[in-house]
Amino acid sequence: MELEQLEQTLLAHIQKSTYQPVKPKVIAKQLNLAEEDLKTLKRAIKRLLKKGHIVYGASHLIIRAGADKAKTSKTIVGRFHRTAKGFGFLRPLGTPKSAEKTADIYVPAKRTADAATGDTVRIRLFKTRGSTGESKICGEVIEIVERETHRFVGTYGESHGYALVQVDGNVFSEPILVGDPGVKGARIDDKVVIEIVRFPSHFHEGEGVIVEVLGARGAPGVDLLSVMREYDLPQEFPEAALEVAREMADKFDESIGEGRRDITAETIITIDPIDARDFDDAISLTRLDNGHWVLSVHIADVAHFVPEGSALDVEARNRATSIYLPDMVIPMLPEIISNNLASLQPDKVRYAKTAKIEFTPDGARVHTEVFKSAIKSKRRFTYEEVDDYLEDREAWKEKLTPQVHKLLADMHELAMMLRERRFQRGSIELIMPELKLDLDKDGQVTGAHVEKNTESHQIIEEFMLAANEAVAEKLHDKELFFLRRVHDSPEVNKLEALTEFVRDVGIECDSLHSRFEIIRVLEKVRDLPEQAAVNYATLRSMKKAIYSPEEIGHYALASECYCHFTSPIRRYPDLTIHRMYNELDEGKKPVQDYDAMMAEGEHCSEREQRAASAERDLVKIKLLNHLSQKIGMEMEAVITGVESFGLFVQGLELPADGLININSLQDDYYKYDRTTHSLVGHRSGNAYRLGDKLKVAIARVDLEKRELDFRLIELEEHAADHQRRSPTSGRTASDDFSYQRGKPAKHPQGGKSHGGKGKPKKRKR
Repeated sequence: MELEQLEQTLLAHIQKSTYQPVKPKVIAKQLNLAEEDLKTLKRAIKRLLKKGHIVYGASHLIIRAGADKAKTSKTIVGRFHRTAKGFGFLRPLGTPKSAEKTADIYVPAKRTADAATGDTVRIRLFKTRGSTGESKICGEVIEIVERETHRFVGTYGESHGYALVQVDGNVFSEPILVGDPGVKGARIDDKVVIEIVRFPSHFHEGEGVIVEVLGARGAPGVDLLSVMREYDLPQEFPEAALEVAREMADKFDESIGEGRRDITAETIITIDPIDARDFDDAISLTRLDNGHWVLSVHIADVAHFVPEGSALDVEARNRATSIYLPDMVIPMLPEIISNNLASLQPDKVRYAKTAKIEFTPDGARVHTEVFKSAIKSKRRFTYEEVDDYLEDREAWKEKLTPQVHKLLADMHELAMMLRERRFQRGSIELIMPELKLDLDKDGQVTGAHVEKNTESHQIIEEFMLAANEAVAEKLHDKELFFLRRVHDSPEVNKLEALTEFVRDVGIECDSLHSRFEIIRVLEKVRDLPEQAAVNYATLRSMKKAIYSPEEIGHYALASECYCHFTSPIRRYPDLTIHRMYNELDEGKKPVQDYDAMMAEGEHCSEREQRAASAERDLVKIKLLNHLSQKIGMEMEAVITGVESFGLFVQGLELPADGLININSLQDDYYKYDRTTHSLVGHRSGNAYRLGDKLKVAIARVDLEKRELDFRLIELEEHAADHQRRSPTSGRTASDDFSYQRGKPAKHPQGGKSHGGKGKPKKRKR
């Protein structure tokens, strides 16, 4: 469609009386536009913006200029979440995901229509009276603006002659009726994909149709397929994208052309996990005569192999990130590039983008240079090898050349210096257990362990952080918009709640509005029983890091200017930074379209969240499948959360998260003390609080709902002694207790009881 024609069509569409503000991608669906018309649509939107016919609303909703404010003021568009009991909440668009729950608007069950969790809906506001007589704002769903999805994964079953599918997780509280399952040959306990024909509501049941049978529940590979379908993860690359990759491979001959600095003679090494799938960063380091350090961080020059605007680039942008699942990787780029052409393999000439950073002898950055380079890695190290070197350097002298041996020593010295400086300026580090599954050849779990953040990991982390910050500040100094990695400051009320929480668990502290007081508290609880609970609570108080051109800074890193530059093989935002430097090298000014960058950042952030959720859920499913065969297995655990309905606990050796329901505590009748975050029994001395260590046994695994229940065996003696100092401190039982029991389990840190934590396979700040 021609630009002028589409502009007129768009203007007529938004001027209709029935038009409701939506995002451009929704408009494209409403106008039935072909994929090749999407770029033209964006240009048409920009033209109407300049002419003043439309304006951007929250989260880039397209709003008709001069729209009747009286009509729209009583309606709100947002993301809907339905609870297991049928009622729901609306989070208005534009509200940070980490905002207070008070930003959510309550929607009674009878007024949710057929909205499902994740849908973008419009609600009409109305007032009602609360249980205590106070005025309360509620919402009623009046329009489904955009469905999150029509397809869901679940388990097939039959009951009283009806064919049903229980959708995984807690998306729908009741099974979905499906018609004629025999067409797809579904059998009881098969995992299937259904298309919803009629979404369930308060007034009628849901209906769907089976569109794919994935296989028997628990069969090898079925859990992977289930998660891939649930999150609509990409699979094979389009042939057009592969063709571009093949063309780039044919052209590459390891020659070093003009405009690329030949540094293949330098002593350069890589350090990666033993099971690394790609090698996108390498390091070299020298000392100048004046004592200054010169650190060179060499990053795979992916931009050389991915022509901007090509079919390969379009697919990479759509994926936006590689997805690291326990038993496979879904790459952002075809393997011919990610595992070969752009991978910085030892003893091969490889193209890189080098950030050369000069530091004073005490680690203060004084200069940055970014340029195209050609490198040749002298050796590939694993983290385990470097840790072994740091334990006994003399033993490695015979295994390494003198240059490489000295390089490792210098890298350790500078990295620890940079790390100390980062913490001194207020960088916050949370200690969160990272679970690594041990899998057999069929992808089945044989065991699990906690990965440790050793000094070898810290060396690479510090150098990557330093490069990301240096590269970002160089672009900032040129007064350019670019895709930053931003992490906004926590909200005041979140920090106040965190301060109260920390004090309630018995840790003295000043106001945690100070980042340095947060750091002091985290250090104080290190290796104590309260460590897990305080770290989780601190994480809960933080906002999410996202991609955006806004100059927000990175709160956790205490950095005013930060971007992602060091992993273009697996992150599209890094590729955009590389391309900006390419344009600067050519004497051009990079395109400065702030609105387009905002949209790009939102897209990449959403894709990153999808990848993280898929990784986390597959780890959880695999672990729960493993634990379902070990009912009764005992383990040591620590209480990480206390609610009126029970105790959230986490295994110590195996960090599996689960719930001890209050109804299973049969030795006493327990009440919830909000002030001390405790469950306190009638009998003298019976109490459970955050940080207590327990011995528990696996009691129940619900694979469909992805929940794990534990049974208490005993409270460890030293924890019991700690507990039995009366938590009420002279107050009467009626002051702070509530009797609520048996409510649906929801972890105080925001998730449901589940099997374990997913681990990003690479550094992810």
